[in-house]
Amino acid sequence: MYRIIPYRGFEIHVTLVASAEDLYDVTFQIKGGANLSVLGHRGHRIEIRNGPFTRRWSYLIGESAGQAAIDTLLGPA
Repeated sequence: MYRIIPYRGFEIHVTLVASAEDLYDVTFQIKGGANLSVLGHRGHRIEIRNGPFTRRWSYLIGESAGQAAIDTLLGPA
């Protein structure tokens, strides 16, 4: 499953991969912006630890992690 969330001029791409029944592992990737190489390993997917999570939690955690990474790069809104 896949979702794109726009945030502060970037796109957060959240991907879920089923790991057990109704549980998912989460990765996110940030695209867009000029300073993208600062996030992760040159914009590659970043895996969320301490999973698996339910589908609803997976999207929430992936979105929150992506927003935190962008906020770290850009500073406060």
